[in-house]
Amino acid sequence: MAQIPPNKPSSPSGSRKKAVRYGVPVAVAGVAAATVGLVPALASTGDPDLPKITAEQLVAKMAKSDVQHLSGTVKISTDLGLPELPGVGGSGSGSGSGSGSEEGGPFGGGSHGSEKKGSGDESGEDGEDSSATPTPQDKLMELASGEHTLRVAADGPEKQRLSVIEEAAEYSLIHNGDDVWTYDSGSDSATHMTAPKGASDKAKKEHDKELGKGLENVTPQKAAQQALKAVDDTTSVSVDGTAKVAGRDAYQLVIEPKKAPDSTVESVRVMVDADTGVPLKFTLNPKSGGKAAIDAAYTEVDFGKPAASTFDFKPPKGTKVEEHQLGDESAHGDKGEKSDKGAKGAKEDLSGLNVIGKGWNSIAEIDVPKGVLGGSGTEGGQVGQLLDSFTEEAKGDFGTGRVFSTRLVNALITDDGKVYAGAVTKEGLIKAADAAAKK
Repeated sequence: MAQIPPNKPSSPSGSRKKAVRYGVPVAVAGVAAATVGLVPALASTGDPDLPKITAEQLVAKMAKSDVQHLSGTVKISTDLGLPELPGVGGSGSGSGSGSGSEEGGPFGGGSHGSEKKGSGDESGEDGEDSSATPTPQDKLMELASGEHTLRVAADGPEKQRLSVIEEAAEYSLIHNGDDVWTYDSGSDSATHMTAPKGASDKAKKEHDKELGKGLENVTPQKAAQQALKAVDDTTSVSVDGTAKVAGRDAYQLVIEPKKAPDSTVESVRVMVDADTGVPLKFTLNPKSGGKAAIDAAYTEVDFGKPAASTFDFKPPKGTKVEEHQLGDESAHGDKGEKSDKGAKGAKEDLSGLNVIGKGWNSIAEIDVPKGVLGGSGTEGGQVGQLLDSFTEEAKGDFGTGRVFSTRLVNALITDDGKVYAGAVTKEGLIKAADAAAKK
């Protein structure tokens, strides 16, 4: 992800720029890995020596896994090959592996898990307040590039904590009963959301889900669940030996596209804990070769009950705290009525989304509202000029357009205002656009 400079948080406008750069690849990458077809296979001999198991049995073991207690450290490395955008800071492959405080457990044992840092420049771009606490969605955008360290803990459905550890700062999302906190030590800011008295259990669950939206799928087990979410005939699944992950015995589950020549994905490997069925490592390899596009693995994991203090939080002195209640839209990053209308408009903008194909061949077809790209299609306006600077021209029966390419996800933006995006090749996108044009 683009590393946040120590003591200087990203401004809201900076987050929007990152969204332009990272949003589509992250979203489509998740969709592309969400379909799996099962093929019987036996685990080959490996080290450690574990009982043989079929792919179906291993997937069933994962599905039945009901681990309630967990704490550990996760290393995430993401290399999607995202191009540099003119006028936007470098992607930065900063390690983000600052150790933070180790005393008293994986979160420092204190009330906040990180010493308070200077707040830096309080004025963001365009006069916006840069001290606002980043949302979980903001942090997800940053995980789209580079190497990062996360610390996670869970104690049943009512207590979870996830912290993104940087060299000189920490961002944490803490859920403890009716309280949910987000804390950013870099900007000395926090958001506190509570469920009002009388709120239904269903409403509370929706509240927790919405606030954490975006960061909930970054652990190996959540990524694996997404990859195994659906079953179809475009994928083969097999067991390919055993391995050691975080000091624990694990089976290697291999997910590979089949009947999908246009897919940019070579394979997905999931290391599954032999005892608990919990995925310990998730690796997505692109057909282009080289290092993995996405690699998330536990380096330390403990299935014991975390200390109760792990989920306690008290803002450090001087922290700017925003208080919200369940149903308050501003808790999710919206700024008043204007932003609320903007969010509704964004949802309406995506109402034209259509999925072409299935499985690894899936391509999202989106009708882009007039004017969004700075004019008619990709022509005109600053956005259109920006697209031209990091895309290449494409032609076909659909007409003309521009192609945005990465190691994993590609997008075709046509001049008549359509976007075709997916973990498929440029040629695959053009074929989809040509077929749509003939209908």
